[in-house]
Amino acid sequence: MAFFSDPINVIADWLRSLLVGWGLAEGAVTIILALLGVLAVTLAVLLVDIFLVWVERKVVARLQDRLGPNRLGPFGLIQPIADVIKLLIKEDITPKGADKFIYNLAPIMALATVLVLWAVIPFGPGIYGTDLDVGVLYIVAIGALGALGIIMAGWSSNNKYALLGAFRSVAVLISFEVPMVISLLVPVILSSSMGFNQIIAAQDVWYIVLSPLAALIFFIAAQAELGRAPFDLGEAESEIVAGFHIEYTGMKFGMFYAGELLHALTFGALFSALFLGGWRGPGAEAFPLLGVVYFFIKSFILYFVIMWVKYSLPRIRIDHMLSFCWKFLTPLSLVLVIVTAVLAKTLQDASTLVVFLAFTLANILLITGTIIILNRYASKGRQKVAEPRPVAISPENRVSEIP
Repeated sequence: MAFFSDPINVIADWLRSLLVGWGLAEGAVTIILALLGVLAVTLAVLLVDIFLVWVERKVVARLQDRLGPNRLGPFGLIQPIADVIKLLIKEDITPKGADKFIYNLAPIMALATVLVLWAVIPFGPGIYGTDLDVGVLYIVAIGALGALGIIMAGWSSNNKYALLGAFRSVAVLISFEVPMVISLLVPVILSSSMGFNQIIAAQDVWYIVLSPLAALIFFIAAQAELGRAPFDLGEAESEIVAGFHIEYTGMKFGMFYAGELLHALTFGALFSALFLGGWRGPGAEAFPLLGVVYFFIKSFILYFVIMWVKYSLPRIRIDHMLSFCWKFLTPLSLVLVIVTAVLAKTLQDASTLVVFLAFTLANILLITGTIIILNRYASKGRQKVAEPRPVAISPENRVSEIP
């Protein structure tokens, strides 16, 4: 019974007593346990990542009226294992003129930056890698390294199309990080903490209920950070290439692909922790493994929504995308943070019902004002398109009259 109420500490205490019994020093045992914890989290996340390949292919097949993998194993479940083996045995090609060190380091960095994000995400009560007081700041800092891996891959490939794809991807990443970081301040303000455990513990009412606008901004910015439709500008219509990783083959390409899939689940996990109460649910505090189930159910629901949007919407132009970020999402997120801070300070001693009603009214007013402003801009745009454009007539393009 003790295992189900506190599984991590039970396993840790058993391993500690085992290693001490072998004659190891206490300091060495602590280091070994820490390394085993890192290895356990990494392997668990990578195994889930392999499963995500099957999930994504089956979901997109259903959305497009196809079957998807259905040959290897029941329902094609062994197909991802075959894909991994294929990538491992494929020829590894390095382009001529490439910077080999940077070229080989880029895919490692792209995958590693996603993996280390899971170090501060709580899977359940007492089940986490480390409890940082500045967990949100850690997520922002590590997430910024993803842009470095992309620009390294594009620049080191000695391919102009890879470099152009890297430039476009990094432009989107840097732009949409601004409204994303601002929207992250909403749960920080509401919980008065930057630690994920404290944010989850403070969600007696899910923050998606108190601030649905912040959750929507975070989701849109996350979709852009992932480089998924309608924000997949790493590859362009005029260039029949894959973007910044066009020159990568074999397992190096597989690392970029695995990082993209895992990044989507990571954003689902972050959304779950920040806006959906994380692992919290009926019986989760008494049975932490049940909290892990709640956490991954919420994360996979968000992962499905991310896939749904990707395979349903067309790509938009990069100038429209950046205008949407800087002229709409960023100002809206700033206004939202100001309103949230004022309400949180004003209602800090109010009841839960009063806080809920106040935040609901504030979000309704913000959404209504946003719709009105968008309608005005849309009507101006339609009028501009409908107006006839004057044509300048010069002696060169004037049609001569026929006598």
